[in-house]
Amino acid sequence: MDPWIPSRRSTGSWVLYDLANTVFALAVGGRYFSVWVVKEQGGSDALFGYATALAMAIVIVLAPWVGTRSDRAGTRRPTLIVTTLATVAATALLTIWGLYPSLALYIVGQIGFTLGSVVYDAMLPDVSTETNRGLVSGLGVGVGYLGSFLAIGTGLIMLDRYGYGPLFRTLALMFLVFAVPAFVFIEERPRPRLTGRPPRLIEALAHLANSWRRARRYPGVARFLIGRFLYADAANTAFLFVAIFAITEMGFSDRQTDLLALSAIVSAVIGSFIVGKAVDRIGPRKALNAALYLWSAAVVVAVVAALSDRGGLGWFVGILGGAAAGATWTSDRVYMARISPPEHYGEFYGLYATVGRFATLLGPLVWALITDTLKWGRVAAIASLLLFFGAARIVLAGVTDTPIPQGSE
Repeated sequence: MDPWIPSRRSTGSWVLYDLANTVFALAVGGRYFSVWVVKEQGGSDALFGYATALAMAIVIVLAPWVGTRSDRAGTRRPTLIVTTLATVAATALLTIWGLYPSLALYIVGQIGFTLGSVVYDAMLPDVSTETNRGLVSGLGVGVGYLGSFLAIGTGLIMLDRYGYGPLFRTLALMFLVFAVPAFVFIEERPRPRLTGRPPRLIEALAHLANSWRRARRYPGVARFLIGRFLYADAANTAFLFVAIFAITEMGFSDRQTDLLALSAIVSAVIGSFIVGKAVDRIGPRKALNAALYLWSAAVVVAVVAALSDRGGLGWFVGILGGAAAGATWTSDRVYMARISPPEHYGEFYGLYATVGRFATLLGPLVWALITDTLKWGRVAAIASLLLFFGAARIVLAGVTDTPIPQGSE
């Protein structure tokens, strides 16, 4: 019996942080900045994709290192605070100095956002118990998408009237306001510091290799991470380019694209709450498999909507994709907690973030290859995502979700 009972204030503050960081993830990274680069500055899909890929390449090296240092420090909040403030500052400065400085700031924001997510996800066991972990994860995802709803609603009000610059500064302020309770009120589960000298930054690559070797000692962990790479590649790529696809291939206006995002958010909120409860009953494995089928259905509808010139079908892309996103991010971080040893949560969530970011590195590069190098177009690019979702389902077929006990190494 787990004696740790988190307070409601601690759990609520953790959930609220999901609202905060989703403001950046969906509104800045997924909706407005890519469109500003392409439509307002004359940049290409590839330029935005390369900036995202560079940020993720840096994260691939840093994420396990940051996670391990938080394991050894015995507390994760200081890292959460520093990375969040870096993202807030970078977001607030977007558009001030033009295209390329803004791309550099976007890279800084993506790095801060992702490294913050490493320690944030690793704090899930601190704010939940084994019996309600799926529910708490689902609450975080659901409330997080409510934050995106607020952010997109803010864009609907501000964009036409004030432009992108003031909008980005408002979104940065929203991120900060909703993150502050996590800085103050999250209570971390008591745990001993790991022995030995913490890894230095210069040792990050060697540490990444050691983390992978350690992960392979536990049944299913490495295979789960490979599967996560495949579905995260497809999901993150869809997430980054859906606004451009809706405008250029399905004929949506800027306002319709915002409404499409809002419909996806509503669907994601509902999906995350439903799946959050289901995870505690049926386990994260079945829930994640269902999410992969939903993603595949969303891609098929997007292709049909573009090729048939029936833009109205595009609204179903938002509904299906939103439900799939809510189900995916609710179930997969619980899945990771189930199969990871508690004494290595920070390190293994660093690997979890690393494969997700490597997927976000590869996805935009594949999209750029298909659209700009091979000249096959955006419809072919989005159709290629079906291969990744299908491969992920095959890889994950061999991974159970049986919990790993403390000290099982």
